[in-house]
Amino acid sequence: MEILSGKVVNGRVDFGDVDLPEGATVQAFVLEDEDEMSPEQLAELEAALDEADRGEGISGDEMLRQMRELRERLTR
Repeated sequence: MEILSGKVVNGRVDFGDVDLPEGATVQAFVLEDEDEMSPEQLAELEAALDEADRGEGISGDEMLRQMRELRERLTR
């Protein structure tokens, strides 16, 4: 997985000189100008995606279980 930055030009995303294989699947999220990510935030996101690709994490169900347990402890 790779994180790319691009700009919308004439309604299409332009990644500059990046060569992507024909038929590649690309997912995008739109940042507002004030939401631009810093290089540090992008590095942290890339590291988290790499961890997820390696299976180093917990499922969404487990995360919710842990959050509920924490909420119960904090509201006692």
